[in-house]
Amino acid sequence: MDQQTKAALKKDKFVTTTTHGLEWASENRRSVITTAAILLAAIVVVVLSGVIYNNRSDAASAAFGAAMQAYQTPLSQAGQPVPSGVKTYTSAAERAKAANALFVAVADKYGMTPSGGNARYFAGLTEIEAGQTQLAEDTLKKVAGGWDSNLAALAKFALAQMYHDTGRDPQAIDLYKGLAKKPGTATIPSGLAQLQLAELYTDEGKSADARTIYATLKQDDAKGPAGAIASEKLNPAPAQPMAPPQ
Repeated sequence: MDQQTKAALKKDKFVTTTTHGLEWASENRRSVITTAAILLAAIVVVVLSGVIYNNRSDAASAAFGAAMQAYQTPLSQAGQPVPSGVKTYTSAAERAKAANALFVAVADKYGMTPSGGNARYFAGLTEIEAGQTQLAEDTLKKVAGGWDSNLAALAKFALAQMYHDTGRDPQAIDLYKGLAKKPGTATIPSGLAQLQLAELYTDEGKSADARTIYATLKQDDAKGPAGAIASEKLNPAPAQPMAPPQ
């Protein structure tokens, strides 16, 4: 087959393909336009969603910062004058209640942002400080069941402490055991959860169970902080004798 014939066939094939393509587009013009419109709309939605999310994240971060500032407000001391224009609270419970309202507002409005998730966790903490244990339990359970494993671990740790403080040790033990499973998280390492569980056993008078945990930590984390604390618990330093009065 000579070059001219090949070129002619190639040209005819291209023309035929193009012709069929144009005919298909003409016959399906409405479908083509609709598909293009859908794709364009999807792109616009993705771009706008990113812009809106970034704007909401910035607003959430600012609101969370304001709530944290309230939570860190100093407490007034009896007999000490308060400087003009300085906000103080008379008790930790009063401060926690005021900060809680701000944290809840951030969590409710910006719950899908990282700052919103953090605000929900701190809402639970401030509810504990304000003595609202049932409300705190409900709030922290929401955080504990969330997608952020590090924040969920913090919430479970706070719940375990609250359960222990309110006489619900079996629930606290279950949470500590779950958190103690290796490797743990960035916020609650396995060793920290094991130490807290050992402390709980000590408070219950179960010294043998506590010592078993300490011995395991001493062996498994010999050069780590948890192992060092466990070693001190197993071999406490002798009490220093009191100096004679001068």
